Amino acid sequence: MQAIAESELIINSRGAIYHLDLRPEELADTIFTVGDPDRVSTVSKHFDAIEFRTQHREFVTHTGYIGKKRVTVVSTGIGTDNIDIVLNELDALVNIDLSTRLPKTVLKHLTIIRMGTSGSLQADVPVDSFVASTHGLGIDNLLNFYRHEENEEEAALLQSFATQTQLHHRLAHPYICGASASLLRHFVDGFTSGITVTCPGFYGPQGRVLRLGLSQPDLIDKLTSFSYGAHRITNFEMETAGIYGLGKILGHHCLSLSAIVANRVRKDFSKDGNAAVEKLIRQTLDIVASL
Repeated sequence: MQAIAESELIINSRGAIYHLDLRPEELADTIFTVGDPDRVSTVSKHFDAIEFRTQHREFVTHTGYIGKKRVTVVSTGIGTDNIDIVLNELDALVNIDLSTRLPKTVLKHLTIIRMGTSGSLQADVPVDSFVASTHGLGIDNLLNFYRHEENEEEAALLQSFATQTQLHHRLAHPYICGASASLLRHFVDGFTSGITVTCPGFYGPQGRVLRLGLSQPDLIDKLTSFSYGAHRITNFEMETAGIYGLGKILGHHCLSLSAIVANRVRKDFSKDGNAAVEKLIRQTLDIVASL
């Protein structure tokens, strides 16, 4: 097997992977991701101990303990372009020998839980509530740069989505991946479950109009009205499908949890989104500590 070239796997002068500036021993097997770098300390303040901190660009990482469980929280920044960096580098830290630049023969499966904010696409999913994403449906194209296959349920959902919305003609070639069932089953009480759509932007790609006209002015209606059996789209944001897709291909267990800060159907916005996020963090950490 040929070693991975220096131009493809970049290691800095302290032996850490380039963007995250992490060495393998500085990463736990249970990882929380947040978009906002400032939110890392909002999570880690609940740790019983913090053993390591680092920051490189928008990627802030704290590793410590909740009770006896070693955990890491890392900021991704916004969007699946950053998710591409974070997921690949997290995997490289545990599944590639950085000294030989060769993949390991025995692979490790990380637990990766996103805690973020999102906009609701259903009138009955109000602001300040929580969503656990059963699937991430991407209209951002990231996963189309990788070899991947949908399972039977995912393929049927994707075909129905294309038929009902027709978005594949102009915007993207959508993809879909499910959450880790072993994680999702712990996040039922207090959570609405549904499909989360991942968009490649915040304004036009999420149907917002400021000064620019939209090529898909009925985007919100198309997403809100989609259904396939018991499945419906509950919310959209900018990272979940990338995490689910890359996580599935790489063999990791992934779950995305969202605090709803806007309801795009009711045109509501949370009066205190920070409080909703804080509640989501506390509830998630309590559940994970018991796993």
